[in-house]
Amino acid sequence: MFFKQIYDEGLAQASYLIGCQAHGTALVVDPRRDVDVYLEEAQQQGLTITKITETHIHADYLSGARELAKLTGAKLYLTDEGDENWKYGGLDGFEVQLLKDGDLIKLGNISVEAVHTPGHTPEHLSFLVTDGAAATGPMMILTGDFVFVGDLGRPDLLEEAAGIRDTARPGAQRLYQSLKDKFLTLPDHIQVWPGHGAGSACGKSLGAVPSSTVGYERRYGWWTDYLKSGDEAGFVEALLLGQPEAPAYFAMMKKLNRDGMPILGGVPIPAKLTPTQFRHQLAEGAVLVDTRDKLAFAGGHLPGAVNIPAGKRFSTWAGWLLSYDTPLVLLSSPERIETLVRELIRIGLDQVVGYIPSLEGYAPSELETVKQVTAAEVKALIDQDQALVLDVRGADEYRAGHIPGAINIHAGRIMKQLNKVPREGQVIVHCGSGDRSSTAISALLAEGYRNVNNLTGGFNAWHEHGFAVKKEAVHA
Repeated sequence: MFFKQIYDEGLAQASYLIGCQAHGTALVVDPRRDVDVYLEEAQQQGLTITKITETHIHADYLSGARELAKLTGAKLYLTDEGDENWKYGGLDGFEVQLLKDGDLIKLGNISVEAVHTPGHTPEHLSFLVTDGAAATGPMMILTGDFVFVGDLGRPDLLEEAAGIRDTARPGAQRLYQSLKDKFLTLPDHIQVWPGHGAGSACGKSLGAVPSSTVGYERRYGWWTDYLKSGDEAGFVEALLLGQPEAPAYFAMMKKLNRDGMPILGGVPIPAKLTPTQFRHQLAEGAVLVDTRDKLAFAGGHLPGAVNIPAGKRFSTWAGWLLSYDTPLVLLSSPERIETLVRELIRIGLDQVVGYIPSLEGYAPSELETVKQVTAAEVKALIDQDQALVLDVRGADEYRAGHIPGAINIHAGRIMKQLNKVPREGQVIVHCGSGDRSSTAISALLAEGYRNVNNLTGGFNAWHEHGFAVKKEAVHA
């Protein structure tokens, strides 16, 4: 048996290629949308991709299952669990087999058993993998967003991101039962290969190690004592407490992954725009995504640009702040364009109409800057009641310690809560060190704010000066 985890650092997302070398066939589990990586790996291993499956209808990235099936002619194996709100659509023209608990996917000598593990979502499946050429029992379980290394999938996404009320607690209760009835009945030696790692918003404390075992999680998982004592209520409270803010684009991903998305047929590479073409795109409503670092952006940027620095979190912040209905132009070096486009199409932001490599040709008078203020200057302004402090960190960070009097709006939600940000008087924006605040300030500037300033060094600088910090109690 051939087995390989394929990992996207930006979304902390894992997909899998499983091959039966005796028969030369392969199965892909939870593919991302730019699918060439699976085609290339299969070719290198002398395998043909004949089957594709996914653990559930994903919220954090756009599935590549249909894309890969269209390119290869492979058969789709999709969950048929969950109620009518969790049934796939948009499958015309595809060969599809729907899966229930206990159904098998046969791949030569390999068998993959679907195990219904609801909780993260109602339709969620995990997959027990048995190499029939070597053993009669399974060697691993692909757990998707059910069990992570050191953590569990969050059950509140439907409520948090999709706005489906009163689903978080029932989801947590179902997850408890899935652990009790499915996961904990497995032998200790079974390997656990999850759908995400550290940095994913699909849980709160995912481990950075790529895999685990049932025995290890049974012994060391934070949740095991609740299962041992039968404390379902305590488990539910602990699971729901402290989950991170769910990016706004998750709701769109759920819809597209359930009902279908455009088939790209490859990674689209946008053209470099001439100055005339660029100005025309802006006049037609395109948004410039400035992918430079926060210092370069602060030193001079085009009015209306949104600062999302290239890096590991580029996809997530793009999903937070960019509209699916708006054409995008990237400010980036040519060498980075393909990578950035891949990261955008992985969350369905397909409308990249071009790029510019620099702001060469623009006079300083045509550029905006971001005013920087030190922690000492902010302290003086606060003491004189001359500034409002806007803390754009996560709610948990804010509760753990914040500048007294600061209001808290997560940077990704700033566009939805502009009514809380005054347009008069000084507004001091900060995060932990300055990256998120730069992104938030760029969004505010694009909305016409002219009274926003960045706290240099963020909350870290404030804390290092020994200025007062307020903490809040955390409640379930």
